[in-house]
Amino acid sequence: MYLNKAMIIGNLTRDPEVRALPSGIKVCSLSVATNRVWKDKNGAKQESTDFHNIVVFGRQAETAAQYLKKGASVLVEGRIQTRSWDDKDGQKKYRTEIVADRVQFGPRAGGSAGGSAPAGAGFSGGNSAPAGKGADMATPASSQGGPSALDTIEYPEDEINPDDIPF
Repeated sequence: MYLNKAMIIGNLTRDPEVRALPSGIKVCSLSVATNRVWKDKNGAKQESTDFHNIVVFGRQAETAAQYLKKGASVLVEGRIQTRSWDDKDGQKKYRTEIVADRVQFGPRAGGSAGGSAPAGAGFSGGNSAPAGKGADMATPASSQGGPSALDTIEYPEDEINPDDIPF
């Protein structure tokens, strides 16, 4: 069995760039930064940033280019792909990128609570996003609250006793 699945949550490092293939299909290129924080063996906090190239096709590409801007939070699910080509000097070039199957918008920067995407855009706004409305381009509107509800997990308010966990 084989699995090629990538899932990242990060912030856009630049505005999306949208182009069209000769067939007319839209292609959107994004760059997403993710941070990792850990403590080294001396207990000092360390942090590193990774940058990911993302490619989105079709209607999702158009929607991503329309609503995402530099600094926006985004969740991307897709597969990792490396492509190669020869540049104009004849050198072999390689680029590893995530080909997105699903792009979900994070909360809007600045805490703006108003406005959402048009109802026919193929995604739902979120009522649980802490700083505004989120948008999910891959799943239809939830039946919980109409087109403005984002499918979320309702966690219980009760304390969990670790001794009750069976493993």
